[in-house]
Amino acid sequence: MTKPLRLHPDRLFPADPRSRDIARALHATVRDLPIISPHGHTDPRWFAYDEAFANPSDLLIVPDHYVFRMLMSQGVRLEELGVPTADGSATEQDPRAIWHRFAAHYHLFRGTPSRLWLDWVFAEAFGIDVRLEAATADHYYDVIDAALGTPAFRPRALFEHHHMEVIATTEGPCDPLDHHRAIRESGWSGRVITAYRPDPVMDPEAPTFASNVRAFCAMAGEDAESYAAYLRAHERRRADFRAAGATSTDHGHPSAFTAHLPRAEIEALYARAMSGPVSAREAELFRGHMLVEMARMSIEDGMVMQLHPGVHRSHNAAVLARFGRDKGGDIPVAGEFVQALKPLLDLYGNDPRLTLILFTLDEDVYSRELAPLAGHYPALRLGPPWWFHDSPEGMRRFRERTTETAGFYNMVGFNDDTRAFLSIPARHDVARRMDCAFLATLVADHRLEEDEAFELAHALAYQLAKKAYKL
Repeated sequence: MTKPLRLHPDRLFPADPRSRDIARALHATVRDLPIISPHGHTDPRWFAYDEAFANPSDLLIVPDHYVFRMLMSQGVRLEELGVPTADGSATEQDPRAIWHRFAAHYHLFRGTPSRLWLDWVFAEAFGIDVRLEAATADHYYDVIDAALGTPAFRPRALFEHHHMEVIATTEGPCDPLDHHRAIRESGWSGRVITAYRPDPVMDPEAPTFASNVRAFCAMAGEDAESYAAYLRAHERRRADFRAAGATSTDHGHPSAFTAHLPRAEIEALYARAMSGPVSAREAELFRGHMLVEMARMSIEDGMVMQLHPGVHRSHNAAVLARFGRDKGGDIPVAGEFVQALKPLLDLYGNDPRLTLILFTLDEDVYSRELAPLAGHYPALRLGPPWWFHDSPEGMRRFRERTTETAGFYNMVGFNDDTRAFLSIPARHDVARRMDCAFLATLVADHRLEEDEAFELAHALAYQLAKKAYKL
């Protein structure tokens, strides 16, 4: 017998009746606000060419590492889920078979944010009213597959239906940005912009660093053998990205370490990095110096900086070798910001022209380091909970540990940071509910006036992201 799928209207709201009533009222005013998605990894080709999504598995399973990392942890091989291999070797090509494996293991997602997001997609986007399990797998597949064949489920139609005001994708420094050009030339009014992610040409520990830099400089019309020309290449590519709508840069460094080296020293370090392997310390010095250079360029061209440190990326060496990056193996490591950021902040922390948005996967530094820093330096803002912490309890802990020190207005709202298109409205639904729940508790405890809570709910759902990312 099938079980009903029902999204409770009070999900994520406080159990206390007084607080719950306040949360309901707050949420009613922000539920339907346009979505600002200032940082993510959706594919710009979707919006450039507006082609139908191929099938339910390609839409909801294959691109989403939140989904397949959980299945892999329970013994489901990525090949069985159709995840493409780095060498193009065979994986499962039957999307219905992939869907059946997913459905048979759907119980693994109980209590996780992925379950909240997916159930929202099933119920709200596709109107399904029974729970996903092995017995309902074909029903789900057929309903979703039929919907994907209609004009209403093309990427641009979904963008408009879900009130998406702007989506930022993320491209590498050598991306020709052809898809963004196609979007602009198509005449479509939807706003899909890019963001500049220069990591491949800023990390000397990457095996392909020198070849990356040579290709990067050639694209910018510069000589890769000169450090000065390398900096000009960044400036030119940043200008290209701004022409494609970019308002931000994104930096996924191992740590928040920054450095400001004398010119002769950084030129010599650049030359060593281009000629062969450098030590781990030298690589860290180069990345740290380049973060300071990126801050300088941001002051000059107005782009917002985002820093996502504190991750051991692609921890699973076997998965990295067979499937490549971004396959769910990014694991949090301890972070440190106070000393790490001091060289950058000594130069630019008091400059209101710079906006540096900080993210972390180490929750221990929220109250000890990040909130005090953001509550002091005009250039700093706190990014929302990310990766393992973009969850109900992660969002609650973030608000509890940062608000008293940094206040609400040194935050940047919410960003979804996703590759799975339909999880965007689902994730924003969770974030808006959790913020309303937090505000309702403050009102019920007489720590915040109700009219202020309504203003804050709107700011957290819409205004802060739009302002911080200059959208």
